Amino acid sequence: MPSTLLSEPSFRAEQEIFHVDRILKPDEITPKRQHKVIAVLPAYNAERTLARTIADFPAGCVDEILLVDDGSKDNTVAVAREMGLTVIVHEKNTGYGGNQKTCYKYCLENGADVVVMIHPDYQYDARVIPHAVGMIELGICDVILGNRVRSRAEALKCGMPWWKYVSNRGLTAFENFFLGQNLGEFHSGFRVYRRQVLETIPFERNSDDFVFDTQFLVQAVHFGFRLGDIPVPVRYFDEASQINFRRSTKYGLQTLTTVNKYWLNKLGLWKSALFKPKG
Repeated sequence: MPSTLLSEPSFRAEQEIFHVDRILKPDEITPKRQHKVIAVLPAYNAERTLARTIADFPAGCVDEILLVDDGSKDNTVAVAREMGLTVIVHEKNTGYGGNQKTCYKYCLENGADVVVMIHPDYQYDARVIPHAVGMIELGICDVILGNRVRSRAEALKCGMPWWKYVSNRGLTAFENFFLGQNLGEFHSGFRVYRRQVLETIPFERNSDDFVFDTQFLVQAVHFGFRLGDIPVPVRYFDEASQINFRRSTKYGLQTLTTVNKYWLNKLGLWKSALFKPKG
C-alpha cells in the first residue's frame, strides 16, 4: 500500500483553502452522472481537518456538499463557508445522531438520489466516493459502508487503538451473525445510501448519540435493504475525532441492546418503535 495513505498527516498552521466549485463543476472530460448526489458532513470542531477532507473529493463526484455544524467551538463554520459548502448551524450541540438527522432531512427535501455521509476529520479517504456511489447506481446495494479493517496489521499500523480493533471485530462478528450479514465492519464513518433507504427508515426516532449509526443499519436490515461494503484506507491521528474508551463501552452495550431489540421485534415478543414504518 502506498505510504502516503498510511502516514500521519502533518498539519500546517495555515491550510490551503480552495473553492468547492472545483468539485461541483468538473472539467469536460468527466462523465455526467444521471443521479443527484449530496455529500453530508456531520461536523464538530473540524476546522483543522475539513479542507483536507474536501480536497480528496474527486472532481464531479457529488452535486452538493452539506456541512452541518453541531455547535463547534472553533472556526469550522467560517472555513466551510469560505470553501463554498452549504452550511447548516446548530446553535447548541445536539449529538452525533442529532446532527445526522438534520443532514438526511436536508437531503430528502432537496432531491438527493444518493447520499454520501463522511466524517470531516480526514480519517476516511474520500477518493473512493465515486466507486461507492457506483455500487448504488448499478443497483447492487442500497447501503455501502467503508471497511477500515482490511487486515489487522494494516488497521493497527494506521493507528487504530488495539482495544478499538478488538471491540470492532467482536461487535461486527456479533452483528453479522445475528443480522444475517457479511460486512467487513459495522462501525464506519463513511456510508452511502440510496434515497429510498432514507425515505423508508424512521431515523427521526433514533438516538441523538453515537448508537444512531447502529440503529440505522439494523433498521436497514429490518426493512429489507441490501448492505455491502468497500475497502477504504483510514488514518488515525490526534486531530481525527474519536470517542474515548468510556463512551466506546457505552456504544458497544447500546449496539448489543439494539440487536436484541431487533430479534424481540422479529419474534413478536416486544415491538419497538425503531422498526415501525414511518407514519
